[in-house]
Amino acid sequence: MKKLLKIKRVRKNAALPTRGSAGAAGLDLYACLENPVSLEPGGLYRIPTGVAVALPDKNTVGLIFVRSGLGVRHGISLSNAVGVIDSDYRGELVVGLCNNGGNVYTLSPGERFAQLVVMPLLPVDLEETDDLGETERGTGGFGSTGK
Repeated sequence: MKKLLKIKRVRKNAALPTRGSAGAAGLDLYACLENPVSLEPGGLYRIPTGVAVALPDKNTVGLIFVRSGLGVRHGISLSNAVGVIDSDYRGELVVGLCNNGGNVYTLSPGERFAQLVVMPLLPVDLEETDDLGETERGTGGFGSTGK
């Protein structure tokens, strides 16, 4: 069942998100910049998209990821790994980037640089307890299931 994602331009030069292909999971987000921005190695940046969204309902979440080519080829990633857009947020989508690579990367105005994936959300209630139940894995953490 399709759901509606409402979108609003909040900057004059904003480009609406697009899908790169019919099977793309995410909507490409475009850098809403007046001028190119040089992303220096080790630097942290806030990149505006020029758009705001209204997610379909309270049981959905928007997740923002960097485009894989920027990560693999240039070391560009999100400063917080994944951006989380709550269903009640109505402000501009601004993406935090960092440059983990060794070279300056120049982000151009209108460049596709991130993607928005809208997902269902499972709302849960919290119940404090002393017993979480037993599993075969138990408390085994990092690397406990093998290589």
